[in-house]
Amino acid sequence: MLDLEDHLQRIAAAKLTGRVTKIVGMTIAVAGFPAPLGAIARLEADHGGSLEAEVVGFSGEETLLFPYDEMSGVRRGTRVVLGHSVQRVKVGQGLLGRIINARGEFIDLRPSPILPDRVCLHQKPIPPMSRPRIDEPLSTGVRAIDGLLTMGKGQRLGIFSGSGVGKSTLLGQIARATAASVNVVILIGERGREVREFIERDLGPHGLSRSVVVVATSDDPAILRLRAAYLGTAIAEYFRDSASDVLLMMDSVTRFAQAQREIGLAAGEHPATRGNPPSVFALLPKLLERCGRTEHGSISGFYTVLVEGDDTNEPISDTVRGILDGHIILSRSLAQQGHFPAVDVLGSVSRLMPDTTTPSHRQAASSLRQLMAARQQADDLISIGAYQAGANSVVDAALRLQAMIESYLQQPTHDASTLADSIHRLEQLRDARSEI
Repeated sequence: MLDLEDHLQRIAAAKLTGRVTKIVGMTIAVAGFPAPLGAIARLEADHGGSLEAEVVGFSGEETLLFPYDEMSGVRRGTRVVLGHSVQRVKVGQGLLGRIINARGEFIDLRPSPILPDRVCLHQKPIPPMSRPRIDEPLSTGVRAIDGLLTMGKGQRLGIFSGSGVGKSTLLGQIARATAASVNVVILIGERGREVREFIERDLGPHGLSRSVVVVATSDDPAILRLRAAYLGTAIAEYFRDSASDVLLMMDSVTRFAQAQREIGLAAGEHPATRGNPPSVFALLPKLLERCGRTEHGSISGFYTVLVEGDDTNEPISDTVRGILDGHIILSRSLAQQGHFPAVDVLGSVSRLMPDTTTPSHRQAASSLRQLMAARQQADDLISIGAYQAGANSVVDAALRLQAMIESYLQQPTHDASTLADSIHRLEQLRDARSEI
């Protein structure tokens, strides 16, 4: 049925053509081509080949396109033909264990599987009243998260940090150890070298076997970096609607926003907040709200945010933090001390932890946070030797339990911890404090 629909669409599309009038930067202006926003067009280049471009806006009577490929062979007067007015992608169980690019093409040098279904890239978020409450925890395999920042099925958490603090390594550890049945990993704007490193070193064969990896590297056009986010989210929605609990990991939202900034400015938008056009802030909630829980399954999301100069209050970070259901801050100071994962527990929060945990678990987490906060406040006195034992009973307990606390919060990259074990060890810490 879908093949017939596509065939009819191609017949109708063949009648819609236009001609290139000008090229400014990466934007192609086409006259006589009233294609809808988001449509895919084909440009018939002089060298006999063709290239694809996407409709990103309009200027007067001209339609503005952003190309998927290099524009060699395109000139004034090049013929433009409508390809698809609605963007779809082939999906199926055969995607598991595979690596694809932003166009949905397999790039892992293996034969293409049979994919029986198709879904639209741009779908509306789940209606508010169709979302069941999130009340069931999802194990990530990382003690610092499961114990102190517990995630629920359908929840979205942001991972905020500067470069080189361990975001990708943490995502790989979660992908290998999570209780979710399917992982969808979206890599946007990564260096080409890092893609294979992440797949082989961080994700590993076990993690890859139940994952779909969508890749758009830094040298890809901005429109493909943007498309990768929508493609990965559409794939996650397919598996969710197939009654799976999906973990969607996107690295990074910052590069998604930068891609939209590039497109928006090229299409004639005026810069607003710190050079970002308004479309950047309009697209972020539309993408991030597509995660969530339904009656069939769930999509839980980890979205990394690359903060500029470790400033978590810059516009993109601040906007994303306001949309998501919690945030995990990775500390450069902890990373420099060899502390992995470098989670700043006191600076992080999971808004749905009270709904997904037991009273005993919450009490144990609160006890550990109190110890860490007291120790942090007394750090200056302790470092210069001015703190005297007995001055503060909570600080005394934190110092005596420091080894147990660090053992709990630090975890080797290939060590997985069950949710039950994370909670049990947290309660042991609480009990050890009460015995002091």
